[in-house]
Amino acid sequence: MSDTDSSTYEGFTAEERAAMKEHARELRTAARRGSRAEKAAQAERDVLARIAEMGDADRALAERVHAVVTATAPALAPKLWYGMPAYALDGKVVCFFQSVAKFKSRYATLGFNDAARLDEGAMWATAFALTEVTPEVEARIAALVARAVS
Repeated sequence: MSDTDSSTYEGFTAEERAAMKEHARELRTAARRGSRAEKAAQAERDVLARIAEMGDADRALAERVHAVVTATAPALAPKLWYGMPAYALDGKVVCFFQSVAKFKSRYATLGFNDAARLDEGAMWATAFALTEVTPEVEARIAALVARAVS
């Protein structure tokens, strides 16, 4: 036995546990849907509904991110991923929007998973903080998304 004090381990936060439960619920719901087209249409409605539920600041950011991502890369399929709006290619999440409220963070983020092709040498960013979406930010998001799916 180890002398390590295991009483300091706190496990997952309430927000992390909630996200895992949301993901399990998303998987169960998706498995029950009908055709591929029905699943895709419902997944997009789910994303738009989740965005609509967000607070004003997060909603404004998420709406712009959604518009830019779907316009830039129509091949990306909107879906919920751990309760967050996400965009997948061939079933793999490429990018996602994490609201401030999701994990009580300081700012919203646009994150990219390993399915995105953003590699640059030995180190590169996988998430970008968002405080507002200006035309310059929209252009940068569009460029990142285009590169992620190229």
